[in-house]
Amino acid sequence: MNDLNNKRWAWVLTGSGHFFNESIDLINSLENLDLFVSKAADEVLSMYKKRGKLSTHVKIYKDSSSSSVTVGRFYKNYYHTLVMAPTSSNTVAKCVYGISDTLATNIFAQSGKCRVECIYFPCDTAPELETLSPKGFVKVFPRKIDLQNVKNLKKFERTTVVMSFNELKKEVSKREKWLKKFSS
Repeated sequence: MNDLNNKRWAWVLTGSGHFFNESIDLINSLENLDLFVSKAADEVLSMYKKRGKLSTHVKIYKDSSSSSVTVGRFYKNYYHTLVMAPTSSNTVAKCVYGISDTLATNIFAQSGKCRVECIYFPCDTAPELETLSPKGFVKVFPRKIDLQNVKNLKKFERTTVVMSFNELKKEVSKREKWLKKFSS
């Protein structure tokens, strides 16, 4: 699958609820998308009552094997872009330190090894945040280590770290325009 027209979006959901509903809407707006759902994200889909809200054109891959068999799709050149959004502090920390022991972290590692562009939206982007939980808005205060991990993530090659949902939408839109330009 070397032709850009035949490649797909890869999107990873983790256990973060930060802008979760908005991310589902953005996922549903994209064509040719494979969604990778971690075990924690599967729980979040239920908590936010979004399990049935995913478009039927989205292919879903769940974290169901110890070796994350589905990452082999990156070796076969199936994807033009990986989106990690929203991403929990746990996933960010593991990605920064090169730990790839879950579907989400393994996909990030393999996408980097396969030179797939990544747009990454971590949940901990400021010292104080307001986020929607299943029971309403709550204030959260990311720790210094969480904020430092986000800074370290910005150093990864082929990884664009966005600090807000609006930035995520802009980067996805920018990538769509680039894809249209180079797939014509």
